[in-house]
Amino acid sequence: MIVVTGGAGFIGSNLVKNLNDKGIEDILIVDHLKDSAKMENLRGLQFIDYQDKSRFLSRIEHGGAGIGAIDAIFHIGACSDTMESDGAYMMETNYEYSKILLHHCLAGGIPFHYSSSASVYGNGEKGFREDPACEHPLNVYAYSKFLFDNYVRRLKPPVGSQVVGLRYFNVFGPQENHKGRMASIAFQLYNQLKKDGVARLFAGTDGYGDGEQRRDFICVQDVVRVHLFLWEQMNVSGVFNCGTGTAHTFNAMAQALIDRLGFGRIEYVPFPATLAGKYQSFTQADTTRLRAAGWDQEFTPLPKAVAEYCDCLESTGGYLR
Repeated sequence: MIVVTGGAGFIGSNLVKNLNDKGIEDILIVDHLKDSAKMENLRGLQFIDYQDKSRFLSRIEHGGAGIGAIDAIFHIGACSDTMESDGAYMMETNYEYSKILLHHCLAGGIPFHYSSSASVYGNGEKGFREDPACEHPLNVYAYSKFLFDNYVRRLKPPVGSQVVGLRYFNVFGPQENHKGRMASIAFQLYNQLKKDGVARLFAGTDGYGDGEQRRDFICVQDVVRVHLFLWEQMNVSGVFNCGTGTAHTFNAMAQALIDRLGFGRIEYVPFPATLAGKYQSFTQADTTRLRAAGWDQEFTPLPKAVAEYCDCLESTGGYLR
């Protein structure tokens, strides 16, 4: 059985769908449906059971009693709100929970994949390599991911099982409707364009022109492909960047949506003071380590990925069906 925490969320539900497409249905989804909107992400997915995250953790803490044999854990669930200010909640959810699952996997020889974040690089002035010299988290969300990455790095080999952390860059794609203000810029701009034909981007900041801030945008399907590729490489462990290695402007993202929809224009709004010192104006994954691990596939070009996502939003409202 494969466990996917956060399986009702954005990346987790896409992972489950991909496993289903490979004929795998022996899946336990672990999540927390306080936000019942995430239920929509479960429609059409095939899995054998669902457990709330607190019940699952309790069972893991009691040696896994009542869960069954686990072949792998994909720990995608987390608090991903970069504006969350409750540090105690963030550390309990993203750090302590992850440590408990990690040690259960190490003790049982179970492959353990988890979600990290490119936010650990802060403003990126030192680069985007998986190297402590490059890492300077700017908020408690990023710090929780940074701390767990370092915890994993300190494991003394042999550790007993595969352990892989993926530092997601700017992920977009189906099943992110429930994320609200934390949804991707692609989702937000699409809805702006559909509402009044205007895509609103930040005016120039940090030395960048209007809408010229750059991010490494990666579609969720590519993120899932990287997870499953590394899962097949059981001799590979470590923390890896999960981005395309190419940065695109927000203008390019907006224009790709306008081109696909066939209408719309771009306007620029003042940069919010609340984000000063907390905003990544540039991200671009260094994919050297991922390539060295054997990843030789091409990432989906931004115009193609945006067009496919736009088609999904138009046909199903942004859900996998």
